[in-house]
Amino acid sequence: MDQQTRRIIQTIRDDRQSGATQLASAALSVVRDWLASGKVPASLLEQLLDELTRARPSMVPLANAIARCQELFGPWRDSSNVSEQAAPVVRSVLEQLARANERVALSAFELVPEQATILTHSRSSQVVALFRLLADRQHPFSVICTQSSPGNEGFTLARELDELGVPVTLITDAQTGLFMPEADLVFSGCDTWLSDQHFVNKSGTYLLALAARDQGKPLWVLADSFKDSPDTVQSVALEEMTPEELGGPTGAHIRTRNIYFETVPVQLVTGRVSDQGVFSFPAEPRR
Repeated sequence: MDQQTRRIIQTIRDDRQSGATQLASAALSVVRDWLASGKVPASLLEQLLDELTRARPSMVPLANAIARCQELFGPWRDSSNVSEQAAPVVRSVLEQLARANERVALSAFELVPEQATILTHSRSSQVVALFRLLADRQHPFSVICTQSSPGNEGFTLARELDELGVPVTLITDAQTGLFMPEADLVFSGCDTWLSDQHFVNKSGTYLLALAARDQGKPLWVLADSFKDSPDTVQSVALEEMTPEELGGPTGAHIRTRNIYFETVPVQLVTGRVSDQGVFSFPAEPRR
């Protein structure tokens, strides 16, 4: 691979702020622009896409979006330069990602009563899309968001809500249970929806779900079909980041762990909102 494609891969690997859908869209946008910049041989495109598929194993929309592109490419007319053939396919899948995001937000909108206080953890691009839709339609609501350490994605979310004019209370992850009584409902993002009735999201989501269940608060997971994976709790890869990010002490007997993602059983949540409808648990017909 050349220097430019290595930079693309490293940028996606280093992204700690984007949600799964946003990361997939960002990656495909970079690939689209790269294809438009000049002649790209099939071998280099295929190598880049294979590396991107493996770049973020806990965030399956990226791999699924790339797989959809590869299915649609078809046989190359000219393997020495595939830019013209590949670019429209990448644009099409980007549009599919955007439409799925919009459908999730529209379905989730119907679950939010006026003047609701919503509690959320981390920063899901699909949850953000819902918040923007609520604000655009002047549907009054407020948000409690966690800091979401160590990446502090909640800081970004709090700034975005402030810019939208939405009242937001920023709390530490450890205060989730303390503030749960103030929430009317809870929305969670999702990085991967597993095949064995679990989903993957930022670490801290399991405790969020336990607190919501204990205090009788509905918890809806926003997860479009790009997030579906054949993996299970036993086979899914949970990304672990550098321990230095925590800023903790070092010592001969200290071992620091920084696992960014965790699995959550769907039995702890109210249901899933996808681009195909709203599903409750235990399983009920979509609505």
